[in-house]
Amino acid sequence: MVDAAAAASDAGMDAVQRRLMFEDECILVDENDRVVGHDTKYNCHLMEKIESENLLHRAFSVFLFNSKYELLLQQRSATKVTFPLVWTNTCCSHPLYRESELIDENALGVRNAAQRKLLDELGIPAEDVPVDQFTPLGRMLYKAPSDGKWGEHELDYLLFIVRDVNVNPNPDEVADVKYVNRDELKELLRKADAGEGGLKLSPWFGLVVDNFLLKWWDNVEKGTLQEAADMKTIHKLI
Repeated sequence: MVDAAAAASDAGMDAVQRRLMFEDECILVDENDRVVGHDTKYNCHLMEKIESENLLHRAFSVFLFNSKYELLLQQRSATKVTFPLVWTNTCCSHPLYRESELIDENALGVRNAAQRKLLDELGIPAEDVPVDQFTPLGRMLYKAPSDGKWGEHELDYLLFIVRDVNVNPNPDEVADVKYVNRDELKELLRKADAGEGGLKLSPWFGLVVDNFLLKWWDNVEKGTLQEAADMKTIHKLI
């Protein structure tokens, strides 16, 4: 349950984000990705609870490439509770504690959630991103504070997909989008490292870039994503 006093103190939160924070139930897991319960998105992102109760929840990060092998990036909306206005990969969210998103076999629950959130956040129709077209490449565990009060502690599934899609971003979720090739991504990283124009990248995106992305981009272009997949290892990048 969410503490009433804490909830009242967040009365100024954006209405859409507030609804999602209190209504969405994330899947709690242990460090081996075994389901141990569920809790609100609100509680799962409070650093105080993350630290005191070691709350760890399941998440996913989608990397969507078009047929030119350019990666779709999004800038998170200004009203996001965690990491507002940072640039990140195509879509980052959570499977919810519901039957269709708890299916462990071949990460089907996570893939179902990814299809749902690509529609919610980017307006990408489900038929543009069939669940069987997502390739789960790996899992990573990380922790990242946002602003002192909020943060992330996630066991994150990394999902890759190559599709040409229709994009119609939801302004409640997304401030901007753009496709980048490898060189454009490297320039974005340089600007973020230098702090140019206040450009910031999400911590989980930075971890994927540093540890996996450029190597896996080769597999995207060669059509060999399945060869790169390792769903047995949980990479602990804390």
